Amino acid sequence: MQTFVKTRVTQGGRIVIPADMRKQLGIEIGEDVRVSVDDGSLVIRSQKEGIRKAQEMFRRLVPTGTSIVDELIADRRKEAANE
Repeated sequence: MQTFVKTRVTQGGRIVIPADMRKQLGIEIGEDVRVSVDDGSLVIRSQKEGIRKAQEMFRRLVPTGTSIVDELIADRRKEAANE
């Protein structure tokens, strides 16, 4: 269930995110957040959540049992051997 809280846009476009919502989202004071507009709504995400979503998206592109790290290391070793 979504919770809606009334807040106000102040000087400089500042919006206060209520403490309980920051806690739910894991957003700490001074932390960078990502802001976007999605279908007419303002979306605020913590940097950690943005990274998690990106990892989730790319994880679907990697076949099960494949190690991207191992492939990267093998590529680098191959490049070094060719120098």
